[in-house]
Amino acid sequence: MTKNEMVERIKDTLVRAGSTFSEDKFCSYEQHISSETNELGTWMLETIRDNAVVAKKNRSPLCDDTGIPHVVLEIGRNRAITGELMEAIYEGIAAGLNELPGRPMAILGDERQRIDQSLGLNPDSAALLPGPFSVRYRTDEPEMLRLHILMQGGGPEIRAKTYRVFHRHNMDVVMNEIISWAKESVAQLGCSPCTLAVGIGRSHYEASSLMLQAMIDGNYNVQSEYEKKITDAVNESNVGPLGLGGKTSVLATFMKIGEQRASGVRIVCMWPCCCFEPRKAYTDL
Repeated sequence: MTKNEMVERIKDTLVRAGSTFSEDKFCSYEQHISSETNELGTWMLETIRDNAVVAKKNRSPLCDDTGIPHVVLEIGRNRAITGELMEAIYEGIAAGLNELPGRPMAILGDERQRIDQSLGLNPDSAALLPGPFSVRYRTDEPEMLRLHILMQGGGPEIRAKTYRVFHRHNMDVVMNEIISWAKESVAQLGCSPCTLAVGIGRSHYEASSLMLQAMIDGNYNVQSEYEKKITDAVNESNVGPLGLGGKTSVLATFMKIGEQRASGVRIVCMWPCCCFEPRKAYTDL
């Protein structure tokens, strides 16, 4: 594959991530519309679904907050990450942000000016650089070179949490802490129903990486015992779609548990995806 072909594929992947519900997510909305008993909640679910239909048709943003691109690469032993590939990724993301289009969110200036936002926004959508890349080595797929793009919005970032939990040698202690965080975050987020993404690892970096992997691998049709426990517990809070009440506060929970260390704590990252997230798509290169 030529570099230009890679750029085109990556551009298309970003646009799909920002404009399209996955099939399992769309079906999840249909199912919750059928089961929701709160009239306002049902109306909100239908509105979100209809918005997704229009966004997919027009290849336009699902939300005004078009998100920050986050890249995860899956690579097998027979493939390599080259400088040309990295250039193609950056160029493809920039082209995708222009085509979507992405909301201008890059901040002008030096380190201090970017912190205090004193010079304002860069008007160029493509100036929004992606976050640090993550790489997963796939021992089962030696020829794989797959690029995932997630468009991460600001609302969930504000309500997300990465912190330590004293596990007390009991899984339920960790689950109850996650449920407590999630109930508070979902009530404050506003853009519900949420999809909860959770990573549990040995460090804050690892827990955050596992949380991103949970988003990538998560399927609305498949819930583990503990994922369902978290989803059901938060739905009992009656926050409902957009905080209007109802039993659909959370569509599903995606959780990834990584390696652990001999310690009294577990590091947990919990991200309350808004009603449009995870905004994700992938392409094979």
